Amino acid sequence: MALNILMLSTLFPDISRPNFGVFVERQARELASRPEADVTVIAPVGLPPWPFSSAGRYAALRALPRKERWRELTVYRPIFTLIPKFGRARNVGAMTRAILPLVKRLHAQRPFDVIDASFFFPDGPVAQRLSKALGIPYSVKARGADIHYWGVQPGTRKLVRRAADRAAGLLAVSGAMKRSMERMGIDGDKIRVHYTGVDLDTFELADQDAAKAALGFSGPVVLCVGALIPRKGQDLLVRALPLLPGVTLLLAGQGAYRRTLETLAQELGVERRIGFLGSVPHHKLPRIFAAADVMAMPSESEGLANAWVEALACGTPLVISDVGGARELVDRPEAGRIVDRTPEAIAEAIRDTLDDPPDRQAVRAAALRFTWEANGDTLLAHLQGIAATD
Repeated sequence: MALNILMLSTLFPDISRPNFGVFVERQARELASRPEADVTVIAPVGLPPWPFSSAGRYAALRALPRKERWRELTVYRPIFTLIPKFGRARNVGAMTRAILPLVKRLHAQRPFDVIDASFFFPDGPVAQRLSKALGIPYSVKARGADIHYWGVQPGTRKLVRRAADRAAGLLAVSGAMKRSMERMGIDGDKIRVHYTGVDLDTFELADQDAAKAALGFSGPVVLCVGALIPRKGQDLLVRALPLLPGVTLLLAGQGAYRRTLETLAQELGVERRIGFLGSVPHHKLPRIFAAADVMAMPSESEGLANAWVEALACGTPLVISDVGGARELVDRPEAGRIVDRTPEAIAEAIRDTLDDPPDRQAVRAAALRFTWEANGDTLLAHLQGIAATD
């Protein structure tokens, strides 16, 4: 009989946010494609109290169906009440109360064997409470900020640690993430490294000149794909740009930090060499990667960024900081450079890459081990092991 899996994720795409957690969705689809697994996704939607929930971006979330078929997956979207920017620890209780009646009803119809929580916060503590209510084991995956940030904040660190201690098994997006978890005191024996995947048929080699022409670019192009937030280090790329004459910087992503970056670019006189692309639909990213000579992202912290792997799959070398699983990915010269988080070091690495570009086929070779098939194999074996030993 197939393993009946409850997948809990606060980061999952919907019609109003098609890019929101696409890697979680892809992982869920890979797992659900296996005859050995049945997957039900619960993707809770947090809304502020009325009337705030009826305005702006919350109105679109409020209009989402509570249950739907989303790309071959059954997805439930129960609503819980949140207080934006505050009450984050409170969200665990609010989310649990909103989800539990639904989960109990589904469990009564056909018992779940295991809970797979996609992130450590708030998903992990919620999974812990659901696990206790249903009497089934759970697993939590650590991806980056969920450990590096929520795992050390005074209001949430105890919740994160308790979720880790009581889980039957844990996943880490990289070996470096596993070591970070162990340094926090989490039992390393129950942590399994679970690398992300990349669709190698979508993210593939393409003619770079044609890609640049289609997008209206000429000359060297440096691309950064990621939310516009301080942690991603886009400001360092803007500061590096005066040291890279003739280079165009493209920033794919959205966020409130954009205004700060625009102001900085104007102060440095490089605003005409920066393109803010906004939130690019995931299926359109390969063409932009193809047009780029370098993918640069000097983050302050990461797990193992999906954008790193996608860039390599398109033959675009990396210039990234020494964070998370960077050294597990950049394990050969062709894959790129790991640099200090200074404008000067970043500019030097980009300049060296532009002056002596690696063969794009050799760059792509660094990504070939990161397949969704391998991702699904590891996840299925992990959850089967947890369910069997419970």
